[in-house]
Amino acid sequence: MKVNGIPYRTIWPAADGQAVEIIDQTKLPHMFKTLRLSTMLDAERAIKDMEVRGAPLIGVTGAYGIALAMREGSSDAALNKACDRLAEARPTAVNLRWGVERMRAFLTPLPENDRAAAAWREAAHIADEDVEINASIGRHGGDIIKSIYDKKKSTVNILTHCNAGWLATVDWGTALAPIYNAFDAGIPLHVWVDETRPRNQGASLTAWELNQHGVPHTVIADNTGGHLMQHGMVDMAIVGCDRVTAAGDVCNKIGTYLKALAANDNGVPFYVALPSPTVDWTIFDGVKEIPIEERSAAEVTHISGLSDDGQVCTVQVTPTGSPAINYGFDVTPARLVTALITEKGVVLKPDQAKLEKLLQATR
Repeated sequence: MKVNGIPYRTIWPAADGQAVEIIDQTKLPHMFKTLRLSTMLDAERAIKDMEVRGAPLIGVTGAYGIALAMREGSSDAALNKACDRLAEARPTAVNLRWGVERMRAFLTPLPENDRAAAAWREAAHIADEDVEINASIGRHGGDIIKSIYDKKKSTVNILTHCNAGWLATVDWGTALAPIYNAFDAGIPLHVWVDETRPRNQGASLTAWELNQHGVPHTVIADNTGGHLMQHGMVDMAIVGCDRVTAAGDVCNKIGTYLKALAANDNGVPFYVALPSPTVDWTIFDGVKEIPIEERSAAEVTHISGLSDDGQVCTVQVTPTGSPAINYGFDVTPARLVTALITEKGVVLKPDQAKLEKLLQATR
C-alpha cells in the first residue's frame, strides 16, 4: 500500500541487511515514523508495546524476531529460548505462536552454522506469503461486496471494527482487503469506521489507511453501529480476528461481539476475514478456552490526541481514584457469524466440519 504516494509494507529488511524496519503504529495517525529492530528483544518490545499489532503482522514480526535471535546465537538452547520468549509476548493472537513455531520447526533440523542465514530467508518467505494470502482474501471478499452491489445498484455501506487493514498485516489486510479490492474495481462503497475504544485503532489506523487510499468513510463512536443497522444504513459488517476456534468461534478486538449481536438482530450479514493460520485447531469453545489479554488500565483512563498547537498529548478522562479494567478482546460465537472469508474460500455458517473441509491442507 502507499503512504503519501510511496509504496510501503509494514515490516521490511533494513537496507544493510542487519535489521528489520517497521512502521511505528503507536505514532499514527498524527506522525508517520519508522523504527529499526536490531535484536530479538527489539522485536519482543515492538509486539508488547503494539508498535506492531494485528495478528498476521505479529506473527511475521515473531518470525523476524527469531531470525534476529539466530544472529546472536544459533545453538539449540538459544533457538528454544528465543522461541519460548517471543511466543509469550502477547497471549491472544494465535498467529504469533504459529509464526514462532514454524520457525522452530524449520530451523531445528538445520546445522547451527546454517541457521542464521536460513532464518532470515524463511522469515522473508513468511512475509511474502502473508501478502499473497491477504490478496486472496481480498478477492474472495471483494466478490461478496460486488454481489451486494449487483443487487442494490447503489453505494454499499460497510461497517468495520478495530483495524484489520494493511497495518495489521504485511500488506493488504484481512477485513479491509475486500474493501480495497472492491474499491479498486470501481464498486461504489462507504465504510463506517468504529473508533474502537480504548486504543482507538479504528479512528487512528483504519481511518488513516482509508484516507491514504481514497476510500470514502466516516468515523463513528463505538455505540453507533446498532442505530445505523436499525435504520438500514449498513449493508454488511466485516471484521478481522486474532483467533478462530476449530468450531468457528471468533476472538477479535473488544466490542466485536456487541456488533455481531446487533447485526444478527437486524438481519445484517456479519463477515470475518482471516488467514488460515489464525484457526486454532486445538480449541473448540472460544468463550471458555481462549485466553483474553488484559492490558493496562491507563488505556481506558487516559487518551492521546492532537492539541490545538499541533502537539500530541495525553490527558486523563476519568476521575482520579476510579479504577478501570481493560479486556483487549471478546469472543463472538460461530452462530452469529454469516461466513468466514479465508484465502482458500468462504465458509458459510462456519462449523468444525466445514472449516476442516476447506482448510485441511493447512493443518
